[in-house]
Amino acid sequence: MPELRCPICRKPSAKREPGQRSAYPFCSERCRQVDLGRWFTESYAVPVVEPEEQDEER
Repeated sequence: MPELRCPICRKPSAKREPGQRSAYPFCSERCRQVDLGRWFTESYAVPVVEPEEQDEER
C-alpha cells in the first residue's frame, strides 16, 4: 500500500491509533487549520457544471 501524505505539506501522514486524537489525513493540526483557512477564503472551490438553458417553449 502506498504511503499516505499530507495534502498540504506532503509529509508522511499516519492514521491515528485507537483513543488518540488525529488530524488525519493531515500530518498535524497546523496543516488541518491551513486547509480549513483555504476553504474559508475560497481558495478552494467545488466546480459546478451549469445545465444548458432549456427553451421556454415546453
